[in-house]
Amino acid sequence: MSSVAESTVASQRPEPAARPVVHASPPPLPKVSQRELRLDLFRGMALWLIFIDHLPANLLTWLTIRNYGFSDATEIFIFISGYTAAFVYGRAMRESGFVIAAARILKRVWQIYVAHVFLFVIFLAEISYVATSFENPLYSEEMGILDFLKQPDVTIIQALLLRFKPVNMDVLPLYIVLMFFLPPILWLMLRKADLALALSVALYAATWHFDLALSAYPSGVWVFNPFAWQLLFVFGAWCALGGAQRMTRILASNVTLVLSAAYLLAAFFVTLTWYVPQLHPLMPKQLEQWMYPINKPDLDVLRFAHFLALAAITVRFLPKDWSGLRSRWLRPVILCGQHSLEIFCLGIFLAFAGQFFLAEIAGGAFVHFLVSLTGIILMSSAAWLFSWYKRVTAKGATRSASNDADLAGGTL
Repeated sequence: MSSVAESTVASQRPEPAARPVVHASPPPLPKVSQRELRLDLFRGMALWLIFIDHLPANLLTWLTIRNYGFSDATEIFIFISGYTAAFVYGRAMRESGFVIAAARILKRVWQIYVAHVFLFVIFLAEISYVATSFENPLYSEEMGILDFLKQPDVTIIQALLLRFKPVNMDVLPLYIVLMFFLPPILWLMLRKADLALALSVALYAATWHFDLALSAYPSGVWVFNPFAWQLLFVFGAWCALGGAQRMTRILASNVTLVLSAAYLLAAFFVTLTWYVPQLHPLMPKQLEQWMYPINKPDLDVLRFAHFLALAAITVRFLPKDWSGLRSRWLRPVILCGQHSLEIFCLGIFLAFAGQFFLAEIAGGAFVHFLVSLTGIILMSSAAWLFSWYKRVTAKGATRSASNDADLAGGTL
């Protein structure tokens, strides 16, 4: 990201003796001159893709990246979440100290938790109403709320503990856990960034070796294992706090470009064998035995490598000063990325509404396309509304502060 170097003004008058400089804390992070729109763009795209993937298969489903490789929109969302969280709260930790920054992070965790509980209640009401009104109990079973209808008292407590999660509501609990442990991660990363990343890799390896997981209610484990997915989150934080700059030469290398493109093409061929049976005999049996299953809950290394290859090529061909980022055509998806929490919750609600509409009212390829497009338009409209409200309140706060300053005799 672009930065403005900080300069210090030293006196020209010689001093009798030089004083030793003692740094009580690491040097401050560089200031940024403008918002990194690439992050907003790809986070918004991830939210759109997550919404489309949660709908029944349709025309737009074939435009999502999960059909052309090993990773999907979840990797994009978690990586960018780690990147932005580390960049924002890392600066706060250096400027205000660990306690203040940790308090800000935990406040954000509480906001995400409240949003998750609110979404959970609305989601249950939506599914229960549809299942009862249309006398179709399959909705309750398919969306994973059958246990709630049997034992609502116990299930509510388990939901508050993040152990009970209906279908499509697994990302926010993962994000809550990752953000909850961000303060100690940031504290270590600001001092020994490579050590923090190495410990994250070690935990990822231990997860696979010792089968670490968090239990879910009423049975099973979390769909997204935090012990494994923390690697992507921490890697994003590592990149935000200087790792990306240190990898500039590697990312600009033609060798990296060739290896990334070759891996993406190989992954694309493998995914083609899932949909085109005639290509399956071309897959070597030994490779299949080694590769499958490509585990998503534990963030399979093939998925992680696929995301890295996508990121390397994206950084290579999409510079941060690309004029298209200011285009009005990309404005809707960028706005969605700037209000990710609200748009994610809205997308979950719209995905089930679209699924119900397609199952009970109308179907067909064209209707599938219209439902998907309508959901994206509603998400973009909501993002525009949130952005407009934010601008209005910011202007009101500035005007109020200006009036207070005038009454006090002006600003310094």
